[in-house]
Amino acid sequence: MTETKETMKISRRRPPRFDLIAGNVSLDFVNTLDDRHINDRHINDRHTKPKELLETYLDLARFGEDAGLLSAPQADRLFERSYLAPELAERALHQGRELREAIHDVFWAIMNKRPAPPAALARLNAAAQAAAGHMHLAPAKGGGFEWRFDDFGDFDNLLWPIARAAADLLASDQLAYVRACSSKNCEWFFLDASKNHHRRWCDMTRCGNRAKVQRFYVRKKKSS
Repeated sequence: MTETKETMKISRRRPPRFDLIAGNVSLDFVNTLDDRHINDRHINDRHTKPKELLETYLDLARFGEDAGLLSAPQADRLFERSYLAPELAERALHQGRELREAIHDVFWAIMNKRPAPPAALARLNAAAQAAAGHMHLAPAKGGGFEWRFDDFGDFDNLLWPIARAAADLLASDQLAYVRACSSKNCEWFFLDASKNHHRRWCDMTRCGNRAKVQRFYVRKKKSS
């Protein structure tokens, strides 16, 4: 073990690592593979490739905490256990990446008006069905009842709410508002909750501002 428990807790308390801009946790999860379509842009650099943000199980747990899927004590327990059972943690990481790619492939097909790939849909269905087996009704704070997940004890349990969020979104009237960022250098997924549903960018402070600057220089060059 190369890190002490105190070191792990300090690293977890750094500012959030993930930019959660999608408006749905399953879409934020898709965005943990950055520059996903970089090879489609025919960039002539063999060293250029998508950037994996879930390199280790600790990254997956960090995403869970950033997204509010794990409490601080739950994250601490998983961090510690991942060092004691690295093979199980690695298996959960692999399952998480597989689920992420299945979610991506299903939504990407829908956005491009194509049928959902059967293998990806089957993978998502299996994960959503497994998640449903770990849900129970519990009294809600404001009255009534709500669905809650069982305690997250195993490494792959934080995938339950991600799979359920993707399935619920697919079956909702919000499906038509799932977008990919208009920047070809980004194409992150997000749920367009704007008033007129005309949102184009994953985040105005990121791709939106860059697009504004590019348009400014194009206009300036044409007028000169």
